[in-house]
Amino acid sequence: MTTTYAALPRAGRFATGLRTFMALLSRDVRVTRRQVGSLVLRAVMQPLAFTFGFAYVLPKIGMGGGFGSGEPGAPKFTTVLVPGLIAITIAVQAITAVMIPLLMELTYTKQMEDRALAPVPLWVIGLQKIFSAAFQALLAGLVVFPVVLLVHADGQAPEVRIHNWPLFVLTLLLACLLAACTGLLLGTVFDVQKVQHLFAAVITPLTVLGCVYFPWSALDGVTWLKYLTLCNPVVYMGEGLRASLTPEVGHMPIWAILLAEAGGIVLLGGLALRNFERRVTS
Repeated sequence: MTTTYAALPRAGRFATGLRTFMALLSRDVRVTRRQVGSLVLRAVMQPLAFTFGFAYVLPKIGMGGGFGSGEPGAPKFTTVLVPGLIAITIAVQAITAVMIPLLMELTYTKQMEDRALAPVPLWVIGLQKIFSAAFQALLAGLVVFPVVLLVHADGQAPEVRIHNWPLFVLTLLLACLLAACTGLLLGTVFDVQKVQHLFAAVITPLTVLGCVYFPWSALDGVTWLKYLTLCNPVVYMGEGLRASLTPEVGHMPIWAILLAEAGGIVLLGGLALRNFERRVTS
């Protein structure tokens, strides 16, 4: 099959690769549609828990308030929280959507052996997994909006609206792709016997050091941590969403956000696809 594919002209190889890519992607979309209830449940639980605790319980017991030590005109904490919750939900959903099935296919079900027989290079199969996970992450990110806008105590509604539609769409799509590339890379590095370490070694640091609960600009007083967090892809996802949803809170320069997200997709995606080919052929 590989020889036949290689013998095709360039246009034929492209058409064959595209058909195979779309067939695999449509299969994953159908599976996602049948499991939409599970997807919504996974997407809602984390932001619902955080929003309920920070936006409802704390204000009810007198521990709520504005962001920035009660300074006049400071935005509500719920306003600061919205972009970060969307970003971490996208990250967690994309990572688990590509990483867990990949490990299962490589070990228990052996479905990867069947997919590897498709008349296309292995990187096409890896790329399809990235797009499939990004699609699921996009749905999960959109589900977060009604949660964070509806769950809050009286007077604690977040002040969120889309100030820049093109920037919002672009940063949202880039965030989904970046998270999916990260997930595929982790799936090629982790072993199925060590997947239980995922939350301790990956999800927790991504959340705590991902500027989920505060903007990156708030770290001016902790310089070493401010620059350490630049290694965290969730930081750029959240900052990109802040630039379009809550620009008054403060965020990274837009050019830096877009450059980091696009560069991260190219770098992490390239490493992930290379490792994916090595992992499958080994």
